[in-house]
Amino acid sequence: MAQLSPAERELAELLVDSLNLEGVGPDQIEPEAPLFGGDLGLDSIDALEIALAVSKRYGFQLRSDNDENKRIFSSLRALSAHIEQNRVN
Repeated sequence: MAQLSPAERELAELLVDSLNLEGVGPDQIEPEAPLFGGDLGLDSIDALEIALAVSKRYGFQLRSDNDENKRIFSSLRALSAHIEQNRVN
C-alpha cells in the first residue's frame, strides 16, 4: 500500500466521511487507484457528493462541464493535486 501525503490523507478522510464509505478507512484508499469503477464502487452520484464536499472544504467548485474531469477524478492523487492547485481555504 502506497503512503499518502498529508493532503491526500485529508482528502481521503473527507471522501470516507462525506460518502459514508462503510468498512473503508482513509488509509485503505490507494492514491493511484481509480476512484470510479474500482474497489470503492463509486458512481456519478458520488462524484456530485465529492464535488460538494470539496467546494465546502476547499472553497472552489469542481464544475461538471470541465473537460479535465476525467483526469481530475481519475484517482485520489490526481484529485488531491487539483485541489492543492486551486484551493482557497
